[in-house]
Amino acid sequence: MYAIVEIAGHQFKVEKDQKVFVNRLATEEGKAVSFDNVLLIADGDNVTLGAPAIGGAQVSAKVLKHLQGDKVIVFKKKRRKGYRVKNGHRQALSEIIIESIVASGAKPANKAENATPKKETKKVEPKVEAKATAPKAKKAAPKKAAAKATSSADDLKKVEGIGPKIASTLVEAGISTFAELAKTDAAKISEIISGVRGNHVTDTWPAQAKLAAEGKWDELKKWQDELDGGKA
Repeated sequence: MYAIVEIAGHQFKVEKDQKVFVNRLATEEGKAVSFDNVLLIADGDNVTLGAPAIGGAQVSAKVLKHLQGDKVIVFKKKRRKGYRVKNGHRQALSEIIIESIVASGAKPANKAENATPKKETKKVEPKVEAKATAPKAKKAAPKKAAAKATSSADDLKKVEGIGPKIASTLVEAGISTFAELAKTDAAKISEIISGVRGNHVTDTWPAQAKLAAEGKWDELKKWQDELDGGKA
């Protein structure tokens, strides 16, 4: 004969004299405890199903001891964020032994004895401020617009002859995409980067930028293999 019974929020298949580990019960060690939320009882070929519980059915048990389960490692990680947290957890358990299974006529079990002990929580009354605080002003929207503009900028360093310093100088001058660079005259580009050291040849930069803007990367790479620092 066996029964399926709900104990401390979990369902167990139990038989007489069987030892079961369940979530920590409020009952003290050595005392009896009973559970009346019996979902199924099977006695040979005779099977009784509840809807959802069987009225009058009860499983009686005795609390042997309270203990903690095996240690479980909880590891959290976020890729490319440098976030790693490692914690350990041991579940509070109670070991019980099943003493009897009653199919009908049992008295309702004491719900308070079977309940899992809960931590006491202190009620914190909200503090009432004497002076009303003025609502905080919302941050200006231009910063968001600037962030969007930065995220949509192209990598100008893919143009042969443009390095990090020149790329940042062009962005400061308002040229942040391949399309904008393609529309800019080579002489104008030379004027913009005149403060950057080095002998830069800008003749091919607009044409390279045009190929990049059109997504013709294979054609651009083949041409760049023939260039020397942006010079044909």
